[in-house]
Amino acid sequence: MSHRKTLLAVSIITGLCLAGSLHAQDATKPSGPAAAPAQSTDQQASADQAQAKQLATVTVTGIRASLQASMDTKRNADAIVDAVTALDIGKFPASNVAEALAQIPGVTLDRQLGATQRVSINGMDPSLNLTLLDGHPVAQAVWLYDDSPNRGFNFSLLSPEVIGAIEVYKSIEARLPEGAMGGLINMHTVRPLDAPSNTVSGSVGINYNDMVDSTRPSASIFYNWHNADKTFGFNVSAQHFEQFNNREGLENYGYSSVASVNTAALAKGNNAIQNELNAGTIKPTDMMPNQVAATNFQQVEKRDSITTNFEWAPTQSFTSNLNLMYSRDNLDNVNQSMYPWATNSPAGITSLTEGPNGIITSGTQAGTPCLNSTNCTSTAHTFTDNNARISHVTTKGADLQLDYKGDGWQLHGQGGVSDSRNPMQQAVKEIFYGGAFNWSLSQGPQFTDPSTANNPNYWADNGWGGNLGKELYKARDGYGQLDFTKDFDSFLNSVQVGARYVDHTESQTLNVYTGAQTLTLNQIGFGGLSNLQGSRDLGLSQSSIEHVQTMGQQAIFDAVTNSPGFGSATDPNSFWDNTFAVQQKNTSGYLQANFGNDNLRGNVGVRYVHTENSSSGWVIPASCASADVYPCNFPAGFGYITQNSSRNNWLPALNIAYNVTPDIILRGAGSETIAYAPFNQMAPYFAANDTVLTAVAGNPNLSPYRSVNWDGSAEWYFDPHSVVAVSFFYKNVLNYIVNAATMQERVNGSWTLPGYQINAASLIATGQCTTAGICNYNVTAPVDGGGATVKGGTLAYQQAYAYGFGLRANYTYSDAHTNNNGALPYNSKNSYTIAPYYEEGPYSASVAYSYRSSYLAGGYVAGAPATYIDGFKELDATLGYQINQYLSLNLNMLNLLNSKYYAYLGSKTQMSAEYVTGRQFMLKLQFKL
Repeated sequence: MSHRKTLLAVSIITGLCLAGSLHAQDATKPSGPAAAPAQSTDQQASADQAQAKQLATVTVTGIRASLQASMDTKRNADAIVDAVTALDIGKFPASNVAEALAQIPGVTLDRQLGATQRVSINGMDPSLNLTLLDGHPVAQAVWLYDDSPNRGFNFSLLSPEVIGAIEVYKSIEARLPEGAMGGLINMHTVRPLDAPSNTVSGSVGINYNDMVDSTRPSASIFYNWHNADKTFGFNVSAQHFEQFNNREGLENYGYSSVASVNTAALAKGNNAIQNELNAGTIKPTDMMPNQVAATNFQQVEKRDSITTNFEWAPTQSFTSNLNLMYSRDNLDNVNQSMYPWATNSPAGITSLTEGPNGIITSGTQAGTPCLNSTNCTSTAHTFTDNNARISHVTTKGADLQLDYKGDGWQLHGQGGVSDSRNPMQQAVKEIFYGGAFNWSLSQGPQFTDPSTANNPNYWADNGWGGNLGKELYKARDGYGQLDFTKDFDSFLNSVQVGARYVDHTESQTLNVYTGAQTLTLNQIGFGGLSNLQGSRDLGLSQSSIEHVQTMGQQAIFDAVTNSPGFGSATDPNSFWDNTFAVQQKNTSGYLQANFGNDNLRGNVGVRYVHTENSSSGWVIPASCASADVYPCNFPAGFGYITQNSSRNNWLPALNIAYNVTPDIILRGAGSETIAYAPFNQMAPYFAANDTVLTAVAGNPNLSPYRSVNWDGSAEWYFDPHSVVAVSFFYKNVLNYIVNAATMQERVNGSWTLPGYQINAASLIATGQCTTAGICNYNVTAPVDGGGATVKGGTLAYQQAYAYGFGLRANYTYSDAHTNNNGALPYNSKNSYTIAPYYEEGPYSASVAYSYRSSYLAGGYVAGAPATYIDGFKELDATLGYQINQYLSLNLNMLNLLNSKYYAYLGSKTQMSAEYVTGRQFMLKLQFKL
């Protein structure tokens, strides 16, 4: 087929954007670093422009037209590319952009918190992708208090209504920005001159979660205008979105050996474990869960965003576009964990039961509850952590693009800034109950006397009144680039040369305020008993489903901050361990040649990248950590330390596409790529969990990830709406950053805090700490881990049948491991999606069933161990009805199986966590005027 069809295909894709509309609109070629390469001759460019203008009289509608437009983008690309259009987002099950991407082969999602945040491409860690909006980065502050930031894009913060088309580059071109080892995702908004003037579209709807039986509203509006000459125009897209996110289940915070627990029990005069060891029913090497916690995370997300474009094209040669965006996402949440803590009080253990693979699967504990006591002594310890969090992410951005077309040459310039910040707060109340309990890994905790356990008079702070943390997280991007293209009337179509500069800063400051008074649950505010339907679905105990709780976020904050004199005392160790700043400056340039004729096309080029890193964090001597007070005299080499480093990289890239026949295309690609470690990993910091003696640390000396990549594909377009495609990928990762765990002796920063004595006594008894508070911490820190290999392939099938039916299906195989045979995070060996659809007359429907096999995932908070996630199944569906030419109704149904998210350590019998998040239903009335 002729290469000059590229502009027409991409034009169709880009225009399919009217927010919430079921009808796609006319479009033109997207600009920016992920735009299609220049055409071969001036005559071809003129012809393509004429074709694009003809689209003003064309309306592309329906699922089939949308899929065909996406398919044409793939077909006409020089690289290995997949695409998603606005109609895909609206007609197939999706609540955000990431869930729409799930229809693409090789793309898998992680659903640890229900709403999708992380996207893997061809089995690579989400942090190793690069995601751009109209060709530029978007700064993102973390939203979850104590989260580990990563470079992966958080798609749950982006409303799908603002997106018109998405391109996923699985093979890299030299002109594309560096930083993508898995893939590059470029999202396009709508240009004002590409859509009809005075277009108004939008939607109103409700979102319902069946696990909490709650509905929330949503709405969007889009308006586009341009003058009759199409020389100036603007559009505005505004959205309000609310969603109830809920997660219920079990968590376990690490394992201890039976031998160590027995040593502590014998020290307290308890021979129950020793008797079972003597009887041979359990073994000293068996591993026992520390706490089996009934957990409940609740969040009402409220997101307001507005995006505007101003386009000015006074001549056919010059075009400019200014994009402004603003988003405020309210992500307040309350996380409650009710955990009977057997290993914290070995004196009360009466029995343990051994299960498969040397895991203790259940046990019993004796104890006596205390009435209205804030200083209870018992041999059974049950704590309920109540974490109330304020999280408001505000993101702002401005991007200016300028394009000039001369006689056989083109000049593109782009620059802007993006800023995101989140002044998070967390108030903690940890109430205590001393009554007896049973526990099991299959059913969770169960109190021996439920009536007493559910009486608020027996719950209170126990020597520690909680604290308040204020964590300010900031991210900022400043960028600029210039691209020049010279066209040639030969097999060499064009040569592109360009330069790009990006300055990214990321910082975190944490202050923890101490001195909260101890209170009873009644004084804090008793909120009745919980009713966790998700725990019932998991087969958990009645105490897991129904237990005491506070009155919620405001009650928890008031109980902490209303303490007399509160706010004057802070925790220095928390500040030192969790405050850092990282700045990364990338200066890059590239040279790329685009070649082709009717049967053979492609590009070859090289990119040069100079990277400067400045990493700052606190390095504290043991004397300061032990004193845990301000001020502290830091010896030479300690204090707030800044380390600088720089690196240079040459990154070649080659892409070739060959039309064997007009309908069969073979592709090949080779490249070198780099990606960077998460910003917090590059800072010289140390963040500890003093309760379970785990910690994470940074490493400013990390080198970038680097890989040599080989990709190929074969595509058969056997019908205008149909394709069969097979691809392979092979990545030889020359440097893969891994987390290495070491045991380090550190001063426990919580040792002198009131109420910590109970935990301290247990840690001394098990030999983990000395009486002076010197403890053995399991410290996880990133290191350059040598090499790794990722290899595999995808099989994709798309066909439209008769009577309105059609099918999309894909399968991905990815085999990945380090040179030491270790697993790579977020790599599932097998994944697939089957998505049949129907569209006939005013009716439309689609179903999507997805599966990904088990994979390694990292912990979400400081010190949390890396865990494996069991295979996950997802069933979603969408129903649509076109009422008339102005109105349509759409129902999205997500997670219809309410699938269990199961995390484990080592073997599947070693449970780390299991959650359900409920079924979500989203009903929208969409309009277009």
